[in-house]
Amino acid sequence: MNAAIDFGITNIDAVAEADGTLHRWTRPAAGAPDPALVRSVLAEGGVDFDSIRQLAVTGGRHRQLPARIENCAVVGVNEIPAIGRGGLALAELIGENAREPWIVISAGSGTAAVSARGDEYAHVTGSAVGGGTLIGLSRLILRTVDPHEIDALAQNGDPNGADLALSDVIGGPIGSLPPEATAVNFGRLARHALNVSREDLAAALVTLVGQVIAVTAINAARAEKIDRVIFIGHLTDMLSIRKTIARVGEFYSLPLTVPPDTGYATAIGALRHLSK
Repeated sequence: MNAAIDFGITNIDAVAEADGTLHRWTRPAAGAPDPALVRSVLAEGGVDFDSIRQLAVTGGRHRQLPARIENCAVVGVNEIPAIGRGGLALAELIGENAREPWIVISAGSGTAAVSARGDEYAHVTGSAVGGGTLIGLSRLILRTVDPHEIDALAQNGDPNGADLALSDVIGGPIGSLPPEATAVNFGRLARHALNVSREDLAAALVTLVGQVIAVTAINAARAEKIDRVIFIGHLTDMLSIRKTIARVGEFYSLPLTVPPDTGYATAIGALRHLSK
């Protein structure tokens, strides 16, 4: 049996493959990677450490781990190919052509854009705006760091309770953007001291973060002349984020693919590295 662990800033994601079946699980990040943490993560997924022949590790401070833990070889995998392979693996799982070039957007605590052309992977660009931004601002503005609560609030809110739309600023559309597209994030609050509901504030926060990531993806795709974009990372577990990304893709006429269960993609990419 082989396994892989992705040591993220917020989450630790693990996958293990046995008899053609892929098992996956996640837990909150805690402490620096060491052999004891590796054993604990695998045990949480019901994996007997002694049954592991090779363990792929990526993300965070995975380089602090030794090359071997007892009889198990520990293979460090650079985050860029792990992200690229993971994105292609998800594309393949949902029936997309994984042999074509893709831009893989890793939307986790921060955001990275990786080009995937066959077995060639390269970092294209990125943004410090991501899930960590959303949670940090939600702590200050919404007084919660629970992603499920933020997501539920956002789905019941109207971002234009805090934002300004193009219709507010110029009275109509501009280019391919319709009148209801955001013109200024939180611009309505910049103009007036309004009493905005938590739902509308959550929707505005999700819109801000989702739009930055989606536009980063579109710009990366155009720069690399690639017309396929796939998102991975736990930020897209939030339905409100998925909807925001999809809407931006519609505005710019570039489909932005967000498969289910994207949080495990980097770990899957690291696992696939072992077979290479």
